[in-house]
Amino acid sequence: MVNCVVHNWEGEQVGEAHLDLKAAREGTAVHLLHAALVRQQANQRQGTASTKTRAEVRGGGRKPFKQKGTGRARQGSIRTPLRPGGGIIFGPKPRSYAKSMNRKERRLALRTALMSRAEDWVLVQEFNASISTPRTRDLLAALERWGVAPDARVLLVLKVPSEAVVKSARNLPRVHLIRADQLNVFDLLHADKLVLSEDAVTTIQEIYSDG
Repeated sequence: MVNCVVHNWEGEQVGEAHLDLKAAREGTAVHLLHAALVRQQANQRQGTASTKTRAEVRGGGRKPFKQKGTGRARQGSIRTPLRPGGGIIFGPKPRSYAKSMNRKERRLALRTALMSRAEDWVLVQEFNASISTPRTRDLLAALERWGVAPDARVLLVLKVPSEAVVKSARNLPRVHLIRADQLNVFDLLHADKLVLSEDAVTTIQEIYSDG
């Protein structure tokens, strides 16, 4: 179980929140997180790279010169892979890079990634209610009050972000906004600080609990 201090919009401590998720053992955590991260990045690959073989390159149907008498090496096509403009040997073709992982392992990796970042959490009370109109500078000022460095990569986790919050955060290249029910290993490990709303912690406990 992890106990965290809850801050209000002004940066004052107003209470505590608890999150109890089962994480992987220390001996297997690194391997599990690595497998989950590789799977996520591999599944995002489009796999559309394609090259043409000598059978697919245009032209080359006629023998370029006669077989004997020229003193040159025999050639059957100008589209051979040995000539410029010819086909590609063992080049890439469209394929799927998808990797599979058991559902229990995926959920365990996600819980492990989240619990391993407990020291970098910043819990905020009533996040949506504190931003009534879109204003990026108000969000930047709040991050500074919560002790977040200006150059830090921030993962902002809310239960259901309001339109004002979405518009305030989308102009900040180092702030990534995500819903509490859409957590993933890459975002959890890539961020320097995790800013979570109090209701998002409750949602995470309900969704990602191993019970």
